[in-house]
Amino acid sequence: MPFFTYTAINNTGETIKGIVEDLDETRAYDNISSSGLHIVKIRKSHNIADFYMKRLRSWGIKMSAVIEFASNLAVMLRSGLPLVTSISDIALTADNKRFRTRLLEVKRTIELGSSFSSSLAAHRDIFPEIFINLVTVGEETGRLDESLTEVAVHLQRMEDLRSAMIRALMYPVFALIGTTGALLFWLIYVLPKMSSLFESMDVELPALTKSLIAASGFSQKHWYVFFIVPVVFYILITFLTKRPSTKYYVDAAKLKIPVLKLLLTNKLLALFSEQLRILVTAGVTIDRSLDIMITVVNNSVFKKALTDIKENILLGSRISEAVKKHSAIFPNLVVRMISIGESTGNLNEQLNYLSEYYLKKLDDISQKMGKLIEPIIIIIIGSIFLIIILGLMAPIYDLISEVGKK
Repeated sequence: MPFFTYTAINNTGETIKGIVEDLDETRAYDNISSSGLHIVKIRKSHNIADFYMKRLRSWGIKMSAVIEFASNLAVMLRSGLPLVTSISDIALTADNKRFRTRLLEVKRTIELGSSFSSSLAAHRDIFPEIFINLVTVGEETGRLDESLTEVAVHLQRMEDLRSAMIRALMYPVFALIGTTGALLFWLIYVLPKMSSLFESMDVELPALTKSLIAASGFSQKHWYVFFIVPVVFYILITFLTKRPSTKYYVDAAKLKIPVLKLLLTNKLLALFSEQLRILVTAGVTIDRSLDIMITVVNNSVFKKALTDIKENILLGSRISEAVKKHSAIFPNLVVRMISIGESTGNLNEQLNYLSEYYLKKLDDISQKMGKLIEPIIIIIIGSIFLIIILGLMAPIYDLISEVGKK
């Protein structure tokens, strides 16, 4: 969502400047006005500015603080404390100053008449969409404390999922950086000395050696290319994923890369099971749950499948039947467990099992990722250095052969 910068005057006549994130200018205007401010000027920021504003505003606020807030607030509401008092107490004891300021802003907006969910919606950069949606459900059903407990459990599972993904990718990234560094060292420092030695030998160099010397010369003159190319590639992928016309194909390609496919598929299945579980448990209808999940999921292939599943359910299909039509994404285990849940009336328990199963599977993959990637890395490194050694040894072998003939 876009950011809007505003200049306003409070009830004491003080000029206040700030930034708010909202769907459009009208919504932003209404939310700022509802907090007791009289707007003088408001304007939408540029897309690039949005990108940096979102990161600056949420800088230093960790998800662990949001999880702790949801858990503590649930306990305080369950004990009978008023919402505003509870938020105020949590804010005053918060270690993070930025998070404390945000909580006090939420408290002030509630005191001026806004609902808790709409107050949180003004801080979407730190409170996930699922958090806001479940608080809305909790307000509608009168079970806000239960919704907050579910939010805390859900966000903790998502943090565990993120940690598993980071652990899984850590070894390949370091292996790639190490290999690139070793290759650059050979090309920039070692091969130039060897090439000068070959020139003094006055022998005809093999094509492989000439290629290595040419690569060494290029690396010496244009070493910065090795750093620019990954950055350009990252920017290109980011640009393609921002455009709806190309994002689908990029996401589809990611799901076909062997190791990445293993990670992404299990991550998406864990996210699907966990999101649907928490929404069903909160009493949200299936079609509304899928609507929320469609906005949360960041993979276009998966998003398209969820949209089709929702349409089939609205036309009268069972959830398991609609999911089964997308067997390329959802394995038989998911279809079977959802079908059992529908038949027995305990869908949330079956989804909980699936969520724990895929989170455990992803954690196992992250721990075994080193062993899965290691053979590939060894083959790549071995091939690179085999080419280098052959390129270096061939001229020496030719020279020794010439000396032997004499």
